[in-house]
Amino acid sequence: MADGLENKMNRRLFLGTAAASGLAAPALAQTIGDTVDIQGEETAIVRRNISSFRALDWRPYFSNTKGGAVLVDVTSRALHYWSEDQSVYKLYPTSVPLSEELTKRGRTRVIQKVEGPSWRPTPSMLKRNPEWPSFIGPGPDNPLGSHALYLSWTYYRIHGTHDTRKIGRKSSNGCIGLYNEHIAELFGMTKVGTQVLLI
Repeated sequence: MADGLENKMNRRLFLGTAAASGLAAPALAQTIGDTVDIQGEETAIVRRNISSFRALDWRPYFSNTKGGAVLVDVTSRALHYWSEDQSVYKLYPTSVPLSEELTKRGRTRVIQKVEGPSWRPTPSMLKRNPEWPSFIGPGPDNPLGSHALYLSWTYYRIHGTHDTRKIGRKSSNGCIGLYNEHIAELFGMTKVGTQVLLI
Protein backbone atom coordinates (compact mmCIF):
# COMPACT_ATOMS: atom_id res chain seq x y z
CA MET A 1 0.00 0.00 0.00
CA ALA A 2 2.81 2.41 0.89
CA ASP A 3 4.62 1.57 -2.37
CA GLY A 4 1.44 2.31 -4.37
CA LEU A 5 1.02 5.66 -2.63
CA GLU A 6 4.68 6.50 -3.21
CA ASN A 7 4.41 5.61 -6.93
CA LYS A 8 1.26 7.70 -7.25
CA MET A 9 2.97 10.66 -5.55
CA ASN A 10 6.06 10.29 -7.79
CA ARG A 11 3.86 10.17 -10.89
CA ARG A 12 1.98 13.30 -9.81
CA LEU A 13 5.26 15.08 -9.07
CA PHE A 14 6.62 14.07 -12.49
CA LEU A 15 3.45 15.18 -14.31
CA GLY A 16 3.33 18.47 -12.43
CA THR A 17 6.98 19.18 -13.16
CA ALA A 18 6.65 18.17 -16.82
CA ALA A 19 3.54 20.30 -17.32
CA ALA A 20 5.07 23.32 -15.57
CA SER A 21 8.23 23.10 -17.66
CA GLY A 22 6.34 22.59 -20.93
CA LEU A 23 7.85 19.13 -21.39
CA ALA A 24 4.60 17.16 -21.30
CA ALA A 25 4.43 15.45 -24.68
CA PRO A 26 1.36 14.20 -26.52
CA ALA A 27 2.61 10.61 -26.18
CA LEU A 28 2.51 11.01 -22.40
CA ALA A 29 -1.14 12.06 -22.55
CA GLN A 30 -1.99 8.89 -24.47
CA THR A 31 -0.91 6.61 -21.67
CA ILE A 32 -2.02 8.46 -18.58
CA GLY A 33 -5.66 8.86 -17.68
CA ASP A 34 -7.85 8.90 -14.62
CA THR A 35 -7.56 6.15 -12.05
CA VAL A 36 -10.47 4.27 -10.56
CA ASP A 37 -10.73 1.92 -7.63
CA ILE A 38 -11.99 -1.50 -8.78
CA GLN A 39 -12.35 -4.02 -5.95
CA GLY A 40 -9.57 -2.44 -3.95
CA GLU A 41 -7.18 -2.17 -6.92
CA GLU A 42 -6.32 1.17 -8.46
CA THR A 43 -6.53 0.81 -12.24
CA ALA A 44 -5.46 3.35 -14.85
CA ILE A 45 -7.92 4.15 -17.64
CA VAL A 46 -6.18 5.02 -20.89
CA ARG A 47 -7.81 7.92 -22.70
CA ARG A 48 -7.96 7.87 -26.48
CA ASN A 49 -8.17 11.49 -27.47
CA ILE A 50 -6.66 14.27 -29.52
CA SER A 51 -3.14 13.46 -28.34
CA SER A 52 -3.05 10.38 -30.60
CA PHE A 53 -2.88 12.48 -33.79
CA ARG A 54 -0.16 12.20 -36.35
CA ALA A 55 0.61 14.22 -39.45
CA LEU A 56 -0.42 12.69 -42.76
CA ASP A 57 0.60 13.22 -46.37
CA TRP A 58 -2.21 14.23 -48.77
CA ARG A 59 -1.13 11.95 -51.65
CA PRO A 60 -2.79 8.68 -50.53
CA TYR A 61 -6.14 10.49 -50.27
CA PHE A 62 -6.28 13.09 -53.08
CA SER A 63 -5.01 13.22 -56.66
CA ASN A 64 -4.26 16.94 -56.21
CA THR A 65 -4.83 19.79 -53.76
CA LYS A 66 -6.59 22.11 -56.19
CA GLY A 67 -8.80 24.44 -54.16
CA GLY A 68 -7.36 22.98 -50.95
CA ALA A 69 -8.09 19.60 -49.40
CA VAL A 70 -9.74 18.53 -46.15
CA LEU A 71 -9.44 14.99 -44.82
CA VAL A 72 -11.55 13.97 -41.82
CA ASP A 73 -10.43 10.76 -40.11
CA VAL A 74 -13.41 9.65 -38.03
CA THR A 75 -11.42 6.94 -36.23
CA SER A 76 -8.68 9.25 -34.95
CA ARG A 77 -11.13 12.17 -34.65
CA ALA A 78 -8.84 14.45 -36.62
CA LEU A 79 -9.27 16.91 -39.48
CA HIS A 80 -6.32 17.52 -41.81
CA TYR A 81 -6.13 20.52 -44.13
CA TRP A 82 -3.71 21.17 -46.99
CA SER A 83 -3.65 24.44 -48.92
CA GLU A 84 -3.74 24.35 -52.70
CA ASP A 85 -0.01 25.14 -52.97
CA GLN A 86 0.70 22.74 -50.05
CA SER A 87 2.51 25.48 -48.11
CA VAL A 88 -0.03 25.18 -45.26
CA TYR A 89 -0.86 21.99 -43.40
CA LYS A 90 -3.13 22.02 -40.36
CA LEU A 91 -4.28 19.26 -38.03
CA TYR A 92 -7.29 19.80 -35.76
CA PRO A 93 -9.07 17.66 -33.14
CA THR A 94 -12.74 17.04 -33.91
CA SER A 95 -15.95 15.65 -32.59
CA VAL A 96 -17.44 12.87 -34.70
CA PRO A 97 -20.86 11.22 -35.07
CA LEU A 98 -22.30 9.28 -32.14
CA SER A 99 -22.81 6.06 -34.09
CA GLU A 100 -21.84 4.29 -37.28
CA GLU A 101 -25.34 4.77 -38.71
CA LEU A 102 -24.95 8.56 -38.37
CA THR A 103 -21.48 8.50 -39.95
CA LYS A 104 -21.12 9.29 -43.64
CA ARG A 105 -17.88 8.55 -45.48
CA GLY A 106 -16.66 9.44 -48.92
CA ARG A 107 -15.93 12.46 -51.09
CA THR A 108 -17.79 15.74 -50.91
CA ARG A 109 -16.93 19.43 -51.13
CA VAL A 110 -17.62 22.75 -49.44
CA ILE A 111 -20.66 24.35 -51.11
CA GLN A 112 -21.32 27.23 -48.70
CA LYS A 113 -19.52 29.09 -45.91
CA VAL A 114 -21.48 30.81 -43.15
CA GLU A 115 -20.15 32.97 -40.35
CA GLY A 116 -22.62 33.09 -37.44
CA PRO A 117 -24.78 30.21 -38.71
CA SER A 118 -28.35 29.46 -37.64
CA TRP A 119 -29.29 25.88 -36.77
CA ARG A 120 -32.34 23.78 -37.51
CA PRO A 121 -32.45 20.13 -36.44
CA THR A 122 -32.97 17.63 -39.24
CA PRO A 123 -36.27 15.71 -39.39
CA SER A 124 -34.54 12.58 -38.05
CA MET A 125 -33.06 14.58 -35.13
CA LEU A 126 -36.50 15.90 -34.21
CA LYS A 127 -37.92 12.39 -34.42
CA ARG A 128 -35.28 11.15 -31.97
CA ASN A 129 -35.47 14.29 -29.82
CA PRO A 130 -38.94 15.86 -30.10
CA GLU A 131 -38.18 18.21 -27.19
CA TRP A 132 -35.50 20.04 -29.20
CA PRO A 133 -36.27 23.54 -30.54
CA SER A 134 -37.00 23.80 -34.26
CA PHE A 135 -34.61 26.74 -34.71
CA ILE A 136 -31.67 28.40 -32.91
CA GLY A 137 -30.19 31.63 -34.24
CA PRO A 138 -26.52 32.63 -34.11
CA GLY A 139 -25.00 32.95 -30.66
CA PRO A 140 -23.68 30.98 -27.69
CA ASP A 141 -26.54 28.46 -27.69
CA ASN A 142 -26.12 27.56 -31.34
CA PRO A 143 -24.84 23.98 -31.87
CA LEU A 144 -22.96 25.07 -35.02
CA GLY A 145 -20.71 27.44 -33.09
CA SER A 146 -19.21 30.50 -34.73
CA HIS A 147 -18.67 29.26 -38.32
CA ALA A 148 -19.94 26.46 -40.56
CA LEU A 149 -18.76 24.88 -43.79
CA TYR A 150 -21.78 23.34 -45.55
CA LEU A 151 -20.97 20.19 -47.52
CA SER A 152 -22.61 18.91 -50.71
CA TRP A 153 -24.25 16.15 -48.65
CA THR A 154 -27.62 17.32 -47.31
CA TYR A 155 -27.50 18.22 -43.60
CA TYR A 156 -23.74 17.60 -43.22
CA ARG A 157 -21.44 20.34 -41.96
CA ILE A 158 -17.99 20.98 -40.57
CA HIS A 159 -18.67 23.53 -37.87
CA GLY A 160 -17.60 24.99 -34.56
CA THR A 161 -19.02 24.28 -31.15
CA HIS A 162 -19.49 26.30 -27.99
CA ASP A 163 -19.48 23.05 -25.98
CA THR A 164 -15.78 22.25 -25.93
CA ARG A 165 -16.39 18.96 -24.05
CA LYS A 166 -17.55 17.46 -27.36
CA ILE A 167 -14.19 17.73 -29.10
CA GLY A 168 -12.31 14.42 -29.24
CA ARG A 169 -15.54 12.46 -28.65
CA LYS A 170 -18.35 10.72 -30.46
CA SER A 171 -20.90 13.42 -29.82
CA SER A 172 -22.56 14.63 -33.02
CA ASN A 173 -25.58 13.65 -35.09
CA GLY A 174 -23.44 13.37 -38.23
CA CYS A 175 -21.46 16.59 -38.47
CA ILE A 176 -17.80 17.17 -37.73
CA GLY A 177 -17.20 19.68 -34.93
CA LEU A 178 -14.15 21.83 -34.18
CA TYR A 179 -13.21 24.28 -31.47
CA ASN A 180 -14.50 27.72 -32.51
CA GLU A 181 -10.98 29.10 -32.88
CA HIS A 182 -10.06 26.20 -35.17
CA ILE A 183 -13.16 26.45 -37.38
CA ALA A 184 -12.54 30.20 -37.70
CA GLU A 185 -9.02 29.48 -38.94
CA LEU A 186 -10.17 26.70 -41.29
CA PHE A 187 -13.04 28.92 -42.52
CA GLY A 188 -10.49 31.55 -43.55
CA MET A 189 -8.39 29.04 -45.50
CA THR A 190 -11.11 27.07 -47.31
CA LYS A 191 -13.32 28.25 -50.13
CA VAL A 192 -16.44 27.10 -51.89
CA GLY A 193 -15.27 24.10 -53.87
CA THR A 194 -12.63 22.89 -51.39
CA GLN A 195 -12.54 19.11 -51.66
CA VAL A 196 -13.42 17.08 -48.57
CA LEU A 197 -12.92 13.38 -47.85
CA LEU A 198 -14.27 11.58 -44.80
CA ILE A 199 -12.68 8.22 -43.99
